[in-house]
Amino acid sequence: MSQNSQSRKIHFISIGGSVMHNLAIELQQKGFTITGSDDEIYEPSVSRLKKHGLLPDEMGWFPEKVTTDLEAVILGMHAREDNPELKKAQELGIKVYSYPEYIFEQSEDKQRVVIAGSHGKTTITSMVLHVLNFNKRVFNYLVGAQIEGFENMVKLSDEAPVIVIEGDEYFTSPLDKTPKFMHYQPHIALISGIAWDHFNVFPTWESYVKQFELLADSIPKAGAIIFDQTDDMLDVIGQKERPDVVSVPYEAHPYKIEDGKTLLITAEQGEVPVLVFGEHNMKNISGAKEVCERLGIIDENFYAAIQTFKGASKRMELLGSNDEINIYRDFAHAPSKVEATTSAVKAQFPDRTLVAVAELHTFSSLNKTFLKQYRRKLNAADVAVVYYNPLTVEHKRLEPISESDIREAFKREDLNVFTDSNEMLNFLKNQDWNQANLLLMSSGTFGDLNLKGLVDEVIK
Repeated sequence: MSQNSQSRKIHFISIGGSVMHNLAIELQQKGFTITGSDDEIYEPSVSRLKKHGLLPDEMGWFPEKVTTDLEAVILGMHAREDNPELKKAQELGIKVYSYPEYIFEQSEDKQRVVIAGSHGKTTITSMVLHVLNFNKRVFNYLVGAQIEGFENMVKLSDEAPVIVIEGDEYFTSPLDKTPKFMHYQPHIALISGIAWDHFNVFPTWESYVKQFELLADSIPKAGAIIFDQTDDMLDVIGQKERPDVVSVPYEAHPYKIEDGKTLLITAEQGEVPVLVFGEHNMKNISGAKEVCERLGIIDENFYAAIQTFKGASKRMELLGSNDEINIYRDFAHAPSKVEATTSAVKAQFPDRTLVAVAELHTFSSLNKTFLKQYRRKLNAADVAVVYYNPLTVEHKRLEPISESDIREAFKREDLNVFTDSNEMLNFLKNQDWNQANLLLMSSGTFGDLNLKGLVDEVIK
């Protein structure tokens, strides 16, 4: 516990965010007095904040919560620039941090590892944490998903010599439009791949790519950049000459598939069975291994640990199965993720019919200009389904899109498009589930679809 932390008070504006609520819980457990506000909070944040006595009594913004005895205010990304609590903090001259700025300040004296990229960063970060944990290392971390064996998604202890951070390219806060990962100043940076995302913040491919180049250029002397060399644009960034910065390219780990199981092929350890699968996850394993090697984990200890890695929450998560059917849920929403996840499930089970469902839910995916980035991304599926809610399009103040717009974008004539989740549910229930797999891909909820009910119906 930090010195005198018991008397230190911090207020969170937008406490319900996925990282924000975890940081609030972590600081409370370190002895800080924590308060917070938000205008809307969803699960699992609600239950977790409630458990720790941090759930605000009512939703909304209350400037009276911001008082002169606060050491700092931490500002979440979803608050607005004119937030009344933020205005009050500024008037009182209270220090306002974004969470990346606060994380950096708490880890200034540690070795900082940042895992970035358009896809795979949560999984690679989770793999590294799993391996370090398995090998009983002391470390701090920030990761964007729940992982088995970890109570919280943020850890900030004084004694840890290293911190592993999932680095997001999205902007930092309403007051700071630089990417979050630019605040961490990493000694080791891994970039897993670049595929255009966050169309609302980076309206051109060039502006999006530029952020990753800035991250790579910020690595100090004696640092290292680890990158997927099979990504052409990233290879250019990774191989760029930087004085006294080591370039570490990687590609997919050698593997084979036998009876629906994936085995890593290694020189010293022989065949190593793993629970994750897909070409993209073999790249993730290679990237994680390179990071762990730089943190002093030898091959033998890495392979011993990676066998028990089950994946991060909602990343290729097995919702149910029997001898004939597997049902997976995946966070995939961006075009590159949809393609990688669909291809992975088909490659793992080539003899099974693959029914793949993608929800268009994010600002980018519902944008008519960006939609064509999904071209042929569902081609690996035998039955391809896209769901979107026209009300979400309206809510995001975007130009309406039609079913024909989506068919044209995906370049698939037999695409099944739904705007009503009950109609989609009936369609899925009526599929032939003999030797078939179901893949559900979204960062949303498919219109509050009863997933458990669907799983129970399909796996009778």
